[in-house]
Amino acid sequence: MNSVNKTRIQVLESLIKDEPNRITNLANASAWLNECLDKINWVGFYLVENNELVLGPFQGKTACVRITIGKGVCGTAAKEREILRVPDVHEFPGHIACDAASRSEIVVPLIKGGTLIGVLDIDSPICDRFSENDQQFLEAFAETLVAYL
Repeated sequence: MNSVNKTRIQVLESLIKDEPNRITNLANASAWLNECLDKINWVGFYLVENNELVLGPFQGKTACVRITIGKGVCGTAAKEREILRVPDVHEFPGHIACDAASRSEIVVPLIKGGTLIGVLDIDSPICDRFSENDQQFLEAFAETLVAYL
């Protein structure tokens, strides 16, 4: 991971380390990512509740409120518990279009103690916006965040 991304992780940690409230930490995490990442149009969290993903703190336009685990990019990432980086969401079978402007997406499952607690979802209006470097950064970002949730 490059030094810029290491610094971004350190800033995240400083924002959340002394705050025990999960929603507050997720809100600040989404705001921080919105400041850090360029060429995105939505960043936020979906949290597991009653075996579905429910909208949590986010930055961007209004969003889909509930996503069935296994459906769309978020639901598939949650079911498979793997990061999904989708270069063109219009080519992803079953993509759920909350914002028609979104073209690419990355979803990072949030897993704590072996339990899926939610996903980090980021959309971009640019095709193939998310790189391997972005994926590595967001994986480290999610691991740091989950440690404090």
